[in-house]
Amino acid sequence: MNLPNKLTITRLILVAVFAVFAFPYPDVMENFIDGTFFDIIRPYIALIVYIVASITDAVDGHIARRDNLITDFGKFLDPIADKLLVSAALLALCNVSLMYLWAALIILAREFVVSGIRMLAASKGTVIAAGKLGKLKMIFQTIAIITILVAGIVPTGLWSGFEIIQEIIYILGNIVMVAAVLLTIISGVEYVIKNKEVLSIDKK
Repeated sequence: MNLPNKLTITRLILVAVFAVFAFPYPDVMENFIDGTFFDIIRPYIALIVYIVASITDAVDGHIARRDNLITDFGKFLDPIADKLLVSAALLALCNVSLMYLWAALIILAREFVVSGIRMLAASKGTVIAAGKLGKLKMIFQTIAIITILVAGIVPTGLWSGFEIIQEIIYILGNIVMVAAVLLTIISGVEYVIKNKEVLSIDKK
């Protein structure tokens, strides 16, 4: 297994680690850890893990192209790792605002459609790589999520001015999130049109 594929698998593992620190726990566990050191550092670790996972996404693709290590396995697994990472983050952010629930629904719906087309193409012996618009969508999603996660760790209790800073960061994050959702819809439509031959009914 080459380095880019190892990085992709590492990103899949980091998704699980991110979920441990970012997802809400059952009430019994929340009451047990509430106010503890672990409870305080949870959002910071979640942010760090998400950033590291996002970096592996950029690095594995760069290395694969630079060293000619692009494989069908990587083309298949890399988009799945990306989707799981973004989906996990959006689900975690649903605790912050219901808007992210809608964003998650739209993004997941798009990814189900794209994954379905990919699987259908694979059954016909064709591997479809991510398009440029899809990659741009991923960049916007990553920036939006990181921005909102950063807003969540601003220590508003230390100084009243931090509340204004937090609000500004949230607004910026939400603006980028709206752009990411629009790109998600547009790239999804483009993907379907571009690969419509895969959906054509075989004539017998």
